[in-house]
Amino acid sequence: MKRPSLVAAVSTLALVLAAGPSLAQEAASIRIGGTVEGALTSSDRKAPRNAYVYDDYRFQARAGQPLEAILRSNDFDAYLALYAEGSTTALVEDDDGLGEGTDARLRYTPETDGVYILRARTYSGLDGGDYRLSLTERPRAPRGPRPTPIRLGATITGELTSRDAESDDGGRYKAYSFRAAAGDRFTITQDSDAFDSVVLVGRMNGPDFVELGRNDDGPDGGLNSRLTFTAPNAGEYVIRATSFSSGTGRFTVGLAEAPPAPPSKPIAVGDKVDGTLNRSSPTNDNGRRVETYRFTGTNGQRIAADLKSSDFDAYLTLRRASDNTVLAENDDGGSGTDSRLAHTLDADGDYILEARAFSAESDGKFTLELTETAPPPPPTEAVFGQTVEGELKEDGPQSDSGKRYTDYVFTGTEGQRIQAVLRSGDFDAYLEIGSADGEFSAEATDDDGLGEGTDARLIYTLPSDGQYIVRATSYSSDSKGLYSLELSDRGPEPKPGSLLIGATVRGTLTDKDELSDEGAYYDAYRFQAKKDDKLRITMVSNAFDSYIDLGEDGDSFSSIAHDDDGLSDMHARLDWTAPSDGWYVIRARAYGPNQTGAYALTVERQPASATRVDPPVVAVREP
Repeated sequence: MKRPSLVAAVSTLALVLAAGPSLAQEAASIRIGGTVEGALTSSDRKAPRNAYVYDDYRFQARAGQPLEAILRSNDFDAYLALYAEGSTTALVEDDDGLGEGTDARLRYTPETDGVYILRARTYSGLDGGDYRLSLTERPRAPRGPRPTPIRLGATITGELTSRDAESDDGGRYKAYSFRAAAGDRFTITQDSDAFDSVVLVGRMNGPDFVELGRNDDGPDGGLNSRLTFTAPNAGEYVIRATSFSSGTGRFTVGLAEAPPAPPSKPIAVGDKVDGTLNRSSPTNDNGRRVETYRFTGTNGQRIAADLKSSDFDAYLTLRRASDNTVLAENDDGGSGTDSRLAHTLDADGDYILEARAFSAESDGKFTLELTETAPPPPPTEAVFGQTVEGELKEDGPQSDSGKRYTDYVFTGTEGQRIQAVLRSGDFDAYLEIGSADGEFSAEATDDDGLGEGTDARLIYTLPSDGQYIVRATSYSSDSKGLYSLELSDRGPEPKPGSLLIGATVRGTLTDKDELSDEGAYYDAYRFQAKKDDKLRITMVSNAFDSYIDLGEDGDSFSSIAHDDDGLSDMHARLDWTAPSDGWYVIRARAYGPNQTGAYALTVERQPASATRVDPPVVAVREP
């Protein structure tokens, strides 16, 4: 890398999670009580396979703090998701919860203190636009009135109004209570000509309602609700009669004894059975046609069930027989529309496998196979700097989702940055990394991060000392074939170079520089600004598409502003006002992966005149 010719020293900065959707490192900051005006464009971060485009916002919240986020846009169908920092599983999501067209409203009360990531995204696709995002602490809902008792066999008429109690998600409801013994089965109905009914059942834990089941549209496909419920324990239960989208009006709610659960056919671990789903098949608690199979398992036993059909989209559910609790579900874990479900049993006893079609109207022939899966084989030791050749084989180990894989183990230290590159000409490469302690759980993943077809590149900063697993696998569950895996140590995190306002630095991006989550090389510069300083940051390059990313200086980089083509198609310019006194970091980077070459970066004060004044273009020469 060429050293800067003026006052700044070019260095690099990285504290990077997995390539692909980031949940911390590329998140801007938002405070509770704040509002952000933003825009989603095709140059923003994208979900794998361009499923949607998004911006992430990072904030701190307290346990028990009731939060509400609202995303409004006239340009796209708004969608919100909330994550705990470092997790790739959404805690809660919302599409049209505001009940005003396609705007989104998400409500959540954290169970623990911590940092959370709020994702503002399109529902699907890359056609975004302007948006307005707000995050507030909402007033705690007043404690609802005591539920009205309802007898077995009774039907009660009620009315939802704007004066009724409000649930955490903003819906109005009426509550009804009944008592049950463990194993009692009930059918709860809610009918209305005024709105789309939703019925819930649960128990009260002090002032909090703990949901145990719900139904929106009953088996007839209409807007009335029908829920069959098996009480797991003896005690008092509560029914909440509510609506799908803040509807009001009159309704009826009924409580009746449910028929016995449909009889289950026996199946043993190791069996493969043929079956048929048709109109004479029994129905489950949600009114769907099913065939059920009962087997006996033991605590710690790991089982896999495969449901295959050429006639319908297969769907599998695993339940505990004693209380009907759902332990696992799967739609397309197998090849195509076949289903594969894997689970480690947590107790001795009987279990139920429920085989059905994803669509209520579908039927046809199927096969169901239940097997015991061997414990995962011990991982292969990985050596930094070496490339290993491997193969995903037909009889190789499979993950819970049915993907074949090979695990590699290495020892690392807190703050160490590692890079894994997986290449294959036989399948779409996919990488996962996680701790080697306990059952494997991916902490970071990558699909096409190398930017060269379907090969994968994953960059990760280790959060603590210990052993880690790199899993070489495929994007789809039916893939197999040869691959190569390279694991490299990128060393300790370097510090950014210093930069003075009014200076121009010249540098060169090379394949030895640090990488953003999107796989773009960058250099980092640190500068100091005063509150309300109005700055203009310009980056020009004749070798690549320039991109400026600005963040607050800290333990990890968090983007607060960026620009791609603000000066021209290839050159970037960002006009920015410092929100407070402090130190900030500029990432001078390429827009796309694997782009290198010389550049010039200028930081100066914005012209005092309101008339737009372009700074002189600095000549950029290759070193």
